[in-house]
Amino acid sequence: MTATAAGVGRFPGMARRRISRAQGEAALAAWRAGEADRPTTVRAVRYLLEELVERAPGHSVEVRVPPAGVVQVIEGPRHTRGTPPGVVETSMETWLRLGTGALTWDAAVAAGEVSASGLRADLSDLLPLVG
Repeated sequence: MTATAAGVGRFPGMARRRISRAQGEAALAAWRAGEADRPTTVRAVRYLLEELVERAPGHSVEVRVPPAGVVQVIEGPRHTRGTPPGVVETSMETWLRLGTGALTWDAAVAAGEVSASGLRADLSDLLPLVG
């Protein structure tokens, strides 16, 4: 499944979920148990990206979790071409740890596990996304 097919990527600010809560929670449970294969890990990452879009709709910050997906979030100036005003980029593993509360935003930034630029690129008030 491509990022676009998952509801993230070229169509940020998704109108509807592509991954059901049941599928997303099952993927997260498998990841937490250390039993997630690559497709399951990607599903868990995309599920958390969808959670972020629900929590902080907008277009001023682009959150990139290669190769799983990318979304635009947080109200503010709309990004249409070129480099967006705010960019957050991290690995799939770090995104899962951030989204589940296993890692704090400040610790991830301090350790260089997250690259964040722009005025609105601090996601600390939005994380964790699930308990």
